Amino acid sequence: MSANPEMLATADPALSERFAERIGGMINDSAVIVMIALGHRLGLFDAMGDSDRQTSPQLARRTGLAERYVREWLSVMATSRIVEYDPAERTFQLPPEHAASLTRSASPDNLAVTARFIPLLARMEEPIMACFRSGEGLAYDDYPCFHEVMAEDSFQTVVCALFDTIIPMVPQLQERLEAGIRVLDAGCGRGLALVEMARRYPCSEFVGYDLCAEAFEPTRARCREEGLDNVRFEARDLRDFDEPGSFDFIASFDAVHDQADPQRLLDGIARALRPGGVYLMQDIAGSSHLENNMAHPLGPLIYAISCVHCTPVSLGQGGPGLGTMWGEELARSMLESAGFGHIVSHKLEHDPFNVYFIASHDERPRA
Repeated sequence: MSANPEMLATADPALSERFAERIGGMINDSAVIVMIALGHRLGLFDAMGDSDRQTSPQLARRTGLAERYVREWLSVMATSRIVEYDPAERTFQLPPEHAASLTRSASPDNLAVTARFIPLLARMEEPIMACFRSGEGLAYDDYPCFHEVMAEDSFQTVVCALFDTIIPMVPQLQERLEAGIRVLDAGCGRGLALVEMARRYPCSEFVGYDLCAEAFEPTRARCREEGLDNVRFEARDLRDFDEPGSFDFIASFDAVHDQADPQRLLDGIARALRPGGVYLMQDIAGSSHLENNMAHPLGPLIYAISCVHCTPVSLGQGGPGLGTMWGEELARSMLESAGFGHIVSHKLEHDPFNVYFIASHDERPRA
């Protein structure tokens, strides 16, 4: 199906030209983002962030990479004005102001981590086209490196702020973790936050459930090597989650909306809390209504991730396909339906793109 020629004839030439320029810029920027993700994975930004000007052979030696490819990558970075280029000396430098957004030492502000979502989305083009035609979904295993990308993103968002910002949001939680309580991470993924808590609070017991053992297996292996015996992981479908009165504190980090049955999971979490227990749910900050998200600074990216990952993996499990931007209104309504009588939400300075719900059965929750 092609555009109606009569409709095209009515287009304003000036507006058409400006839109074409905008699309051209977006295509250009998309290519740069792919190269940013590549540079992050190869450690190129890190090798530039802690040194002065260097030539492509010098950078190649520092990173152990092939000079010809490093030189071409640097050309992308130079023409996109991400690195500075001195043609007289043929040297390149990553300005400290740019390094603050592109190096691992800049975590949790390293946007190169977020850039990794773009090549991952592009790799899924053919399977997603099939989903558009069939209406069916996909399995977690259909996504290459997804658990790795999510773990790196979660490390920046959650783990880096866990003890200074996130845990203090819950009244008395830190004190009770020190004394010893039972904790669950529902939809734990790699389980990095759980392991950090297990190290910090040896008197408490930590459990991680996730549908895919592949997600947490590397972490579980490291725990064995480390001798960390107060944390365990289990692969299970959270639709059958029914452990009444088993945990003092339950958390889920960016995990509820793509479950097969999010409401059943929340119902199970509500039942699983002991008296005085608390549930902490981190998810995407945004509205359930598209019109309220038009000015969202990462709206296109979040809806794209929803289209390519969160919606199809939910549909692939027979779920409702809520999507990444299921929204704060629906999230609160589902928490209420699960039986939580006290719900408060927080947005954090270091993480403006997520919302943190603290839910309990009591008016004055204690973990």
